[in-house]
Amino acid sequence: MHRLPVGWPAVAVELAFEVDGVLGSGVAVVALPAFPLERSMWRDVGERLAAAGVPAVRVDLPGLGGSPLPPGPPDLAASADAVAALIDRLGVARPVVAGVSMGGYVALALARRHPGRLAGLGLVDTKAEADGDDARAGRERIAQAVEGAAGTRALAPMVEGLLGVTTRATRPDLVARVAELLAAARPDGVAWSQRAMAGRPDSTGDLPTLAVPAAVVVGAEDGLTPPPLAHALASGLPDAVLTVVPRAGHLAPLEAPGPVADALLALVLRTR
Repeated sequence: MHRLPVGWPAVAVELAFEVDGVLGSGVAVVALPAFPLERSMWRDVGERLAAAGVPAVRVDLPGLGGSPLPPGPPDLAASADAVAALIDRLGVARPVVAGVSMGGYVALALARRHPGRLAGLGLVDTKAEADGDDARAGRERIAQAVEGAAGTRALAPMVEGLLGVTTRATRPDLVARVAELLAAARPDGVAWSQRAMAGRPDSTGDLPTLAVPAAVVVGAEDGLTPPPLAHALASGLPDAVLTVVPRAGHLAPLEAPGPVADALLALVLRTR
């Protein structure tokens, strides 16, 4: 694990990350995890990318995994700026930023705030729409719950929504792993992330301006950001290829790393 202090423009944020493969002058995939997981959820995909000659930088978002919270109020813009600064510090000249779920929100914020920095954009099990009132209220309830006596035990019911029905029925090892990742999340990072996601802007109007090749990937059994939202996301982008992954839910990089890696490798080829 590496922890590299970065800042954009002057606020220090320390992001933990790992690199699969060897960074060079070509394209590298910068992988951002889903809420409230950490970079290990991308390990299988990262190893597949590295084996194909494409290095992957797996990053912990602020407050999760090995990355501490940033100063200031919860805001995914701080996450996006920290990732952009990390890309610069690592010397990744042609980054393809791929995010799943909350990581996708951060990827969209990065593309919006730092136009021209990306060679490509991977959006996995995510959406461009902002939260409605009910969703924002639900996020605040979760934030308060994890800050209370229950801690991250309050997240245990999320397993059912995060994983597809096929995974839950046939892969008890993965169900147990996701439950462990939820329990290991830090309460302060969970609360910060929920409030940051609740405050994110709607990105649908920005999609036509994101003039880089994009891959939109969704699990066929994703009940949180289901395939119709992925279709809308891909349709809004000027250059997007949609991949629907069979027998996967909201965590496609964990449930089906092969198809996700293939979609990202195809995206890398399109950036060239």
